[in-house]
Amino acid sequence: MAKAIKFDKLGGPDVLELREVEVGEPGPGELRIRVDAIGLNRAEVMFRDGVYFYQPAFPSGLGYEAAGVVEAAGPDVTGFVPGDTVSVVPAFLQTDYGTYGDHVLVPAAATVQRPASFAPEQAAAVWMAYLTAYGALAENGRTQPGDYVLINAASSSVGLAAIQTALHIGAVPIAATRTADKKQRLLDAGAAHVIVTADEDMPARLKEITDGTGVRTAFDPVAGPGVEAIADGMAAGGHLVVYGALDPRTTPLPNAQSFPALNTSTYTLFEITTDPERLARGVAFVKAGLTTGSFTPVVDKTFDLTEIAEAHRYMESNAQVGKIVVTVQH
Repeated sequence: MAKAIKFDKLGGPDVLELREVEVGEPGPGELRIRVDAIGLNRAEVMFRDGVYFYQPAFPSGLGYEAAGVVEAAGPDVTGFVPGDTVSVVPAFLQTDYGTYGDHVLVPAAATVQRPASFAPEQAAAVWMAYLTAYGALAENGRTQPGDYVLINAASSSVGLAAIQTALHIGAVPIAATRTADKKQRLLDAGAAHVIVTADEDMPARLKEITDGTGVRTAFDPVAGPGVEAIADGMAAGGHLVVYGALDPRTTPLPNAQSFPALNTSTYTLFEITTDPERLARGVAFVKAGLTTGSFTPVVDKTFDLTEIAEAHRYMESNAQVGKIVVTVQH
């Protein structure tokens, strides 16, 4: 029997339970992997709370990311054999698959090879963060060398990956964070400038940093009314990309009479991971950055699988800078 995290009702971290489960053999298009590390994401907290863009089907598992070793491959799977070290890419619904367990089934199409020398904790911190940043900043080619890029809520794993991605492209990353306690860590992470939104006027600071022109790209996971302050600090024709909904309030469309003409859009990682061609480009881009050292996943803190509720509580505290990873003992 394997062990997996399951929950039977919506609620806080305490609804998560470690249970014995039967995993079985992989079916067509599937792999069974022994999980060594799991990357936690805000999406899983929202899914557990019932505020994600789809609802759990009980009893529900959860989890989008993991690093481990292939134990078995489905009858039609090519490119993977038992013993391969791999990472799981978020390319499925948590109602279909989940990675919170010591042995799990995952789609082969959502799995990538990783070097055996790459530690599982690091490998579990890569794909959600870097593919999200890749899709918004690099895939469409809108972000160019020399552009100013605003990265809101920049201390998250995606925010840090976006800083590194902007630098990789040759753009100038401007990090925004709510309080000053994370400012130095963001500067150390490569941000050219840091705006502390609780203490500073964001539009004014953006205009000051960019000599009055405003930023060309803004990458925002918060949404809500705060997008108006972001829009007011953008360049005419810039791109405001909203990729999350941490603020559940209605997100206004910037008023053309009050702001420069902008391109505004929502974005989700699944635009990349569910399209084989786009995913292949993204994987190549991220692997190149990892190989050259442009990309270094930041792991803030690790927990054991038995401490999953504590790990979720830590994520909800917003104290982390980088990725929260859960390790699995065998």
